[in-house]
Amino acid sequence: MLMSAWYKLRDRLDQIGTDNSDLDPTERPIFEVRQGEQDYAKLKDITVSEENRYGEKIDLLKWSNSTGSPGSSLFINGNPEVGTNPNRNKQHGFHFTADNCIGCHACEAACSEKNENPAHIAFRSVGYVEGGTYPDYKRLNISMACNHCDNPVCLKGCPTKAYTKHSEYGAVLQDPETCFGCGYCTWVCPYNAPQLDPIKGRVSKCNMCVDRLEVGLKPACVSACLGNALNFGVVENTPENRDQIKTEIPGFPDTSITQPNIRFQQTRTMPEEMERTDSMPIKYRKEEDGSFRSVVDEKAGKDRFWNLSRLSSRENPLVIFTLSTQAILGAFLMLFVGSMMGVESIEAIQQSSVYFPLLFSMIGLQALVLVLSTLHLGKPLRFYRGFNNLQSSPLSREALGIAMFFAGLAGFTFFELVNRWLELSIIDLISTCFAVFALISGLIGLYFMHCIYRIKARPFWNHWQVLTSFFGTMFSLGAVLLGVFVIPAMLINGQSVEVMLPMLAALSAIGLVAEGIGLVAHARYLNTESGEGAAAHYIQWTTFGKTYLLRNVLVGVGAVVMTLLAVFAGDNATSVVIAALASLAITVALLMGRALFYILVIPTTMPGAFFWKNKGFEQHARDIGLAEMPQVGVIADLH
Repeated sequence: MLMSAWYKLRDRLDQIGTDNSDLDPTERPIFEVRQGEQDYAKLKDITVSEENRYGEKIDLLKWSNSTGSPGSSLFINGNPEVGTNPNRNKQHGFHFTADNCIGCHACEAACSEKNENPAHIAFRSVGYVEGGTYPDYKRLNISMACNHCDNPVCLKGCPTKAYTKHSEYGAVLQDPETCFGCGYCTWVCPYNAPQLDPIKGRVSKCNMCVDRLEVGLKPACVSACLGNALNFGVVENTPENRDQIKTEIPGFPDTSITQPNIRFQQTRTMPEEMERTDSMPIKYRKEEDGSFRSVVDEKAGKDRFWNLSRLSSRENPLVIFTLSTQAILGAFLMLFVGSMMGVESIEAIQQSSVYFPLLFSMIGLQALVLVLSTLHLGKPLRFYRGFNNLQSSPLSREALGIAMFFAGLAGFTFFELVNRWLELSIIDLISTCFAVFALISGLIGLYFMHCIYRIKARPFWNHWQVLTSFFGTMFSLGAVLLGVFVIPAMLINGQSVEVMLPMLAALSAIGLVAEGIGLVAHARYLNTESGEGAAAHYIQWTTFGKTYLLRNVLVGVGAVVMTLLAVFAGDNATSVVIAALASLAITVALLMGRALFYILVIPTTMPGAFFWKNKGFEQHARDIGLAEMPQVGVIADLH
């Protein structure tokens, strides 16, 4: 074994070529092949199937919309030469033999060395699950990178079109120079394949080593594998000395999400339950058909805590952006629709001195949160690329919808101001058109904002409760925003709030009831669901248990109080004070709820090792200062 490791290490060192950066692109090799290349590093596919098990053509030229052709070049290193691999237009994939993996991480090292990755980025990582009791204790290692799927959700979700699935090898390639660092691909991918670098502010991932494939060599990770666990070739081909090409293994997410191009062999009998060694409260239980499904692992006990300080996360800009946008859209909807319906109190607002300060405040707040949302990007100055993928990305569609809402709101305010001076019917018609445009765009944008989170790889989010939450907030927080401006102004001017206060209370109650219905249905669903969604609910009930209960109480009390105000509120100080306190409680509840929404979600992620890819260890490293050592591979959450 030691001699084999030495030969592997020697072979890896021999592959480090000279610097060709000063050469003309046509003089740079696609990949510099060393003399005496070992047989285990060479591609050997002779026969291939016509279709894979998902019914997709393996010969990609027969169906791909790629611009590739049988003789097209990938322009590797700027070289227009076409590779010599006879199967370059067939779908390729990895094969992992779990029985052979010894957890040495040589594949990780070879991948990072070839791609010059820093310590905190790994295109391929090795995790493991374990189970059983002594003496029948077993551990299963899993080496995972990008699976270059038939249905690449990263490609469909990316707003910048940084991803392309090529007809050459079926490789899903990503261009870091096109990426603006939103990280959405890291949300939708079930396998941790796209890696967001908080320092560089962009995503990169496994490129299938297409430069090596072009010259007939397997990827670097495969060539470096000491235990002969990793292999590579045309998908559905069984490698030498292998008997199985299964699509599942304990700890591997549902293949129906993306139809990944990876196959497994795992012949050893596993215990009934396999546990993760990282901090995720997930374990895997064997079903009657021999497959494993994820279930909750209550490894942290059932005690409840506040953990209010942990409500703050790197997604804070999204918390503020979503809540503010929904509130502004709701307030504007109430203003415009109320005016069209002839509601006297709304018409009175339009004639009052608070009308334009309200509109300008909504414009200013919307502009601020739009800027805040771009600052959340790794490359904020590339924000305009977010509209590149309107064809399939909900993020692009949401961005366009909210941008048009902002433009419509600004146009409406401008022409309302002009109409106040000129009082022309044509100006009034133009302002009405801008208002309708803003509302339609805003509602469409809000719908696609909800679609962003309906992700199969994140079961906690993948529920219609997101829709009731977002549209409920539009009414509940929109009424609060409108009341903050209107009620004080009416009181200062000596106007009665007997009509306005109950109306705003009723609208807020409608939003809170919608929110509550969604939360109850969501909780019931999570109590019966057995995977990552239920695990997120377990954290919700324990790690953030007291905070979660407080949020629920505040939402419930707010709904009751606002309903009572809608029925019994009068033109008196008591009603105003109760409404103000209820509005404050509602705002706090929605802030807490939205923060929990982002913090709690557990993706259908691959298992990590005890330290590597372990969120618990990463947080511990940050808490004690260990993250300040670059070699640890943990850095601050800068995204």
